[in-house]
Amino acid sequence: MGLKENIEGIKARIEKSAALSERKAADIMLLAVSKTVDTDIIRQAYDLGLRHFGENRVQELQRKIASLPEAHWHMIGRLQTNKVKDIVGRVQLIHSLDRWNLAEEMDKRGQQAGLEVPALMEVNISGEKQKAGFAVNEVEAFLEQAAQFKSLRIYGFMTMAPLSDDAELSRPIFAELADMKKRLGKNSYANVELKYLSMGMSDDFEVAIEEGANIVRIGTALFKK
Repeated sequence: MGLKENIEGIKARIEKSAALSERKAADIMLLAVSKTVDTDIIRQAYDLGLRHFGENRVQELQRKIASLPEAHWHMIGRLQTNKVKDIVGRVQLIHSLDRWNLAEEMDKRGQQAGLEVPALMEVNISGEKQKAGFAVNEVEAFLEQAAQFKSLRIYGFMTMAPLSDDAELSRPIFAELADMKKRLGKNSYANVELKYLSMGMSDDFEVAIEEGANIVRIGTALFKK
């Protein structure tokens, strides 16, 4: 199948999964993971209606923003503090805020530029040691301390489930993060608006949507030939 058919197929699956969670497909952001995709293919995807693209590496992100500045770009990979200055003001959302010193750098660079820095907290729900992210028991304390930020804004959570051929194994991970968002969303924190759940990739995005995801990060299933 070609790119057009892939996009149509993914959108149909999103619509079906959204209906199962009593939502509309329009409420789910399809974030195309373009980290291994040539710029001409990204342009084709944009022309076919995709608007949000995610990159893992800052240098590649900068290059692709230059080639398609009208798209909405997201940083989804681990972010080094010395690279924050290169993307502040250039991305719609940073999905990988995973530690306190990174938050401080984002806030500092945002203040210097006079810009808001929108981010999602990456939460390591599965507890895998090789994965980045805040531990579950660190999240609430971080949100309470967010009042000190002047530019950084927290708009929700991101997580990654363990790799598996069985999407159902991801369900408890997604359900736990959705429950955290619902529970903490009842509180009032300065500089925090818990409106996004970024979870689910090509192999498990349908389960993620059923559990409450409103951003799904899809690469392989979109761009496969």
